[in-house]
Amino acid sequence: MKNFTKKLLWFVMGLTLITSGYAWAQQQPAQSLEIVKGKVTDKEDGSTIIGATVVEVDRNDERTLRGVATDVNGDFSLRVSSKQNLIRVSFIGYKTVTVPIDGRSEINVPLQFQVSDLDVAEVTADKLIDQGMMQIDERDLTSSATRVDAELLKEMSALSIDQALQGRMAGVDIVSNSGDPGAGMSIRIRGTTSINGSSEPLIVVDGIPFQTNTSSFDFANANEQEYAQLLNVAPADIESITVLRDAAATALWGSRGSNGVLVITTKRGSKGKPTITYSFRGAMTQQPDQIPMLNGDQYSTLIAEGYMNSRGVPLNISANKEFSYDPKDPYYFYNYGNNTDWINEITQLGYMFDHNLALSGGGEKTRYRVSVNKNNSVGTTVGTGFDRFATRVSLDYLVSKKIRVMTDLAYTKSTTDRNWVNDKDGQDRVRGIAYEKMPNMSPYEYDEFGNLTPNYFSPASNIQGAFPGTYNPLALANEATNRTESDRIIPKFTLQYHIRPDLMFQSDVAFDINNTQRESFLPQVATGLPMNNQNVNMASGSDTDFLITQTFNKLYYTPELGEDHSLMAMLLFTTYEGRSDGYAVGTTNSASSFLQVPGTVNRDDNVFLSSGTSISRSIGMVANVQYGLLDRYIINASIRRDGSSKFGDNHRWGTFPSVSGRWRVSGEPFMEDFTWLNEFSLRASYGESGNTPRQDYVHFSTFSNLNWNYLGETGVVPNNLELTNFKWENVAQTNLGLNLEILQSRVIVGFDWYQKRTSDLFLDNLRIPSTTGFSSVNMNIGTMDNRGWELSVFTTPYQKGDLKINFDFNIARNKNIIQSISELYQTDNLEAMQSNGNYFVTIQEGNPLGSFYGFKYKGVYTDGEATLATDANGNVITGPNGDPVQMMFTYPTIAYEFQPGDAMYEDINHDGNIDYKDIVWLGDANPKLTGGFGPRVTYKNLQVSGYFNFRYGVDIVNSTRMLTENMYSYDNQNAAVLNRWRQPGDETDMPRALIGTGYNWLGSDRYVEDGSFMRFRTLTVRYSMPKPFLDRTKLGDLSFYLTAENLYTWTNYTGQDPEVGLTSSNANRLFQIGYDNARTPPTQTYTLGINVRF
Repeated sequence: MKNFTKKLLWFVMGLTLITSGYAWAQQQPAQSLEIVKGKVTDKEDGSTIIGATVVEVDRNDERTLRGVATDVNGDFSLRVSSKQNLIRVSFIGYKTVTVPIDGRSEINVPLQFQVSDLDVAEVTADKLIDQGMMQIDERDLTSSATRVDAELLKEMSALSIDQALQGRMAGVDIVSNSGDPGAGMSIRIRGTTSINGSSEPLIVVDGIPFQTNTSSFDFANANEQEYAQLLNVAPADIESITVLRDAAATALWGSRGSNGVLVITTKRGSKGKPTITYSFRGAMTQQPDQIPMLNGDQYSTLIAEGYMNSRGVPLNISANKEFSYDPKDPYYFYNYGNNTDWINEITQLGYMFDHNLALSGGGEKTRYRVSVNKNNSVGTTVGTGFDRFATRVSLDYLVSKKIRVMTDLAYTKSTTDRNWVNDKDGQDRVRGIAYEKMPNMSPYEYDEFGNLTPNYFSPASNIQGAFPGTYNPLALANEATNRTESDRIIPKFTLQYHIRPDLMFQSDVAFDINNTQRESFLPQVATGLPMNNQNVNMASGSDTDFLITQTFNKLYYTPELGEDHSLMAMLLFTTYEGRSDGYAVGTTNSASSFLQVPGTVNRDDNVFLSSGTSISRSIGMVANVQYGLLDRYIINASIRRDGSSKFGDNHRWGTFPSVSGRWRVSGEPFMEDFTWLNEFSLRASYGESGNTPRQDYVHFSTFSNLNWNYLGETGVVPNNLELTNFKWENVAQTNLGLNLEILQSRVIVGFDWYQKRTSDLFLDNLRIPSTTGFSSVNMNIGTMDNRGWELSVFTTPYQKGDLKINFDFNIARNKNIIQSISELYQTDNLEAMQSNGNYFVTIQEGNPLGSFYGFKYKGVYTDGEATLATDANGNVITGPNGDPVQMMFTYPTIAYEFQPGDAMYEDINHDGNIDYKDIVWLGDANPKLTGGFGPRVTYKNLQVSGYFNFRYGVDIVNSTRMLTENMYSYDNQNAAVLNRWRQPGDETDMPRALIGTGYNWLGSDRYVEDGSFMRFRTLTVRYSMPKPFLDRTKLGDLSFYLTAENLYTWTNYTGQDPEVGLTSSNANRLFQIGYDNARTPPTQTYTLGINVRF
């Protein structure tokens, strides 16, 4: 697969070069470039217009040559090929104006409001990069940032925008944690930056950080799979998304931006008559091909063989009637004489319906937009689903020429249904049980006459064991519940005061009020246990409230310094307070399956109750200035001072500077002869930022109630040591980049190289002497690096008449390395390595975080001679008595002698003993390359677009395969075990069946697979009705589209899907990233949609 993927990547890069060359061939000779500056304003009230499009138009054939967008002051600076050409200025709701340049260097353009023409013209223009606090023209940006217009993503069926962004931004690795509706995504910008701290990027919505990792979030047993952080923002409400990568770009956001920033700008009202837009998406979803499992007959043969191999006697079918197949015993004959595909039983076709209705408009003083979104989704795994109602209101009011007031209100109510779970890791046990369930067992019970009843067949015990080993997965999926309901309201109030034309003060106050309730219930009918068993009718619930208050006070200074100089400065003071309160309660053995809410029961030991509260506060101060000289030399510098309540007095404050610069080489006089070169800039930046721990009170000694009593009195016990010297995790980053635009911006290239170092890493559970009264402590230790590069190419290889072809490509490389780690870090779990199914969990200097360690798998011992130990030259090792040494496992503690048919592991030190000395590095869960590419063809009103995304060089531990190929228990296995070893001389890489004994499935590279893939992510066909039709029907727009997602995946991975989330859901398994635990895979989706505007 790696060779195939390499060839495919080279092919794509070659295709990109070809399209760029074709664009060159299409290009006409150009003239030297000159600068035209100006301001765009509203003709009636004189207010500046932000984001207006200003383009150069050829005076002969009216071709659009190049363009820019006006900045926050309505100013533009456009490089034109000839001052004899024209400039055309347009903005939604205004008449488009075309004026001759006539040799002028400065042109101010007033636009007349127009209610009838709301169509958006497609032009080539530089974008305003929204950093959340400041908007900067892309050509003046000194840091690493990329913007994507949400218009390109709206045809997809994604519930949240992070799903739609997969593969579209260089350096942003987005991976699905589950294919269930409402499940979250793992997002990494330039790699993982912390071990025990957060590595998720900051998400900013309309200038306000969107809280996604509240410190008490784990209180309700939630995990990253379940927490879909962007589901509260309907994709139809999003105008654009900008990713800020380097420290100079994220410096304005301080500690919360240390892992990168995703800035989301939502749509707002504009001046014009009321406009109604409606969009509908209907989708059907299905899972990719399943892993083939054994049928009932194959399973029965396997169990009999495995029992014989391990016990030396045949399986007693009189005592294990599940395999007797005796018609005289109808209970076992009918209920255990089947070929059940349990995965198929819990799999269904999914669907999604999404409606979005919006009203927008405005007049001289007031502009508004109101939107309502309703989404209903049913997953491909029975019992999963998602429902969302969201509304967003924005209101802008111009009090006077100096004062503007803006109000935003967002409300989301969501309900997420998932399968019931009963383990601390939060894994989707329904699918895991379905893989393991014996296939000769019936989902529904047969009566003694062989008639199928509607009752689930859930025996209290069988050969697979008792509770919970006998769960019926179909009963669990249909009857057990696991529901999370969330109500979230986010009001924001903004005041802008233009003190004078070059000085503006802005104050923002935002609240985030969130209530999350979770309830789960396991009814008796799903277990098969009697009603008096304490494990039936288990109910649990939690209720958590979050209240976050944030303020931002900003002072902007943008003086007019003449044609050769530009200056933009900002001062910021911000505050944050987050509070969470919650409780959790659980009961078992309620009197009826209809009593699904936790309540008091007769036995006290069947009740648990916990509660908690948490408060964190922070403040920040920022000074930022950007200076430009001669439109060629630009420098930006900032310094931020942050204080956080998560640290003690010794390290409460942190100072984080940054500096960046841009040299526009193409503006130099010596570049005038390169007329084909529109933009060539070099960038450099350095900056630092901090990271705070997830916990709130590490600098306090906290206590908990003691569950036991002494002499009738209860007490408290200490939880932790007081960490007065716990300090900021520091992230320092260097970035070098270039921007290149050629052939009238028909080829746009961006390249960045970076080095990011995280020092004073947060690390939990470092061992300390037990004489302290504690076994471990959290400390700052260690250093981790992320180094890499990013390349983005956007081309327009053909544009003539009604036909236009675009081709985009991006690729990124990130390498993670642990540079140092504390000697106190517990680097081994050697006892676990003496058991099957475990990998060596450790962090080693020189290797990346996310590495796998274990044994090297060499195949199967074909016969007795093969089990003899050999030295490095292949010679048989003899013992003191002259007899050949038999290969053993963990001598002398276990001293298991390997037999023919057993798994063979590499004896690294050739001592005849497989033990901890033979553990080696096996692979890395971090991809070497990520990216995406795709064409977009537009002909008149028809547009066809496709997109591919890829991850190359990523390793995955196929835990599902490990559990379905071990032949160690009475669980079902996958079809690969049909090729198992059965007798001496068999040549195979599949060991013999050996139930309950042996070491055939130790943690080894046998289960570490290449997870590289190339996915046909989307294919969209879109048709927009022509303007004559719209004029006749009085419509502003009407379009239809059909989208197919995840059409095909090229991979050699043997699991159901190679897209495996980056993080483990359990805090105790922080280093086990890249483990495939049989979660619902990303689905194939077919979407039909319509967009209409009145």
